[in-house]
Amino acid sequence: MKLGLAAAFLGATLLAGTASAADKRWDGADDLPVNPLACSAGEASAAPAAKPYDGGRPSNAADKAGKPITLVDVPKLIGIGYFNATSKGMQDAAKALGNVTVKTDGPTEAKIDEQIKFIDNYITSGVDGILFAANDPVAIAPVLKKALSKGIHVVGYDANSSPDAREWFVNQAEFNGIAKSMIDSMAKEAGEDKSFAIVTSTFTTPNQARWIAEMWAYAQKCHPKLTWLETVEAQEDNNLSFNQATTLINKHGDKLAGLFGMTSVATPASAEAVTKAKLCGKVAVVGLATPNAMKPYVNADCVKSVVLWNPVDLGYAATYVMRAVVDGSLKPGASSVDAGKLGKLNVVNGSEILLGAPFIFTKQNIKDFDF
Repeated sequence: MKLGLAAAFLGATLLAGTASAADKRWDGADDLPVNPLACSAGEASAAPAAKPYDGGRPSNAADKAGKPITLVDVPKLIGIGYFNATSKGMQDAAKALGNVTVKTDGPTEAKIDEQIKFIDNYITSGVDGILFAANDPVAIAPVLKKALSKGIHVVGYDANSSPDAREWFVNQAEFNGIAKSMIDSMAKEAGEDKSFAIVTSTFTTPNQARWIAEMWAYAQKCHPKLTWLETVEAQEDNNLSFNQATTLINKHGDKLAGLFGMTSVATPASAEAVTKAKLCGKVAVVGLATPNAMKPYVNADCVKSVVLWNPVDLGYAATYVMRAVVDGSLKPGASSVDAGKLGKLNVVNGSEILLGAPFIFTKQNIKDFDF
């Protein structure tokens, strides 16, 4: 993004996030129903209602059960550590399966129009299956439905589309589980009665919007004295994320005790902003990021908690799910799927496969991971 546009965008988003009300969802949250987890481990949570299969179905897909298949993976963007890791997981799975070829390709910026072009081109050239992580759940739906209409299997991971535009979605962690880990960490590190702000990608990015909605709900229930200040958008741009975090620090001064980074770009950029401002130990940074990007800040004691899952495992699981769909061993109504070294993964929410619980990287364990 050009600097002039970035500055204008930065100012506009800061103004947009100034509303505050305990009973109003935070900016960046979606309007979908929320299901906050229990505050403590021993307390029961309300179980969500079981849903029937709500995914799409390909038209006249070729019978490739047990046969070699060619897949393309089109993530939000390529060239960042997070999607390099999911791509590695796909290659690992392809090697383990022995009858899958998968290629990762996509835009170098998280732009939905560009992502749609890539998918459309691969529909034309011909593949057996498309793996995707959506930049926009609604805008991507028509091109995914086009793929289904051409007999191409479609499986999402990381960021979902409208359910009927793909067959299955591999969910890296349940949204309310991520929300609990994020809010509990912030309350522990910044303080129960402190104020925080959020640096997200865009207000319409599906994962971030869902996490923020569940974070809002869990904070109301379990940490009601925490105060949200505002949410700002930073795309998934490193410079813009750093600038937004720096502006939040300057704008709120001593009132700001914590920053949430909602993307693998925003979290290290926020940590860098806190470091440059010499506020390590005074402004907590809690967020989603890859361990390699956060090691300098965690090892320097500027960041104590990094919440994530293993993106290598996420790519690995998505490939196994696609293989199972093509083979016919994963069908609507199934309760689990075999994911190789990951074991059996459970079906949740109708047509989603749950990878597992979120993982928290700390100074004690972050050295054990390399992605």
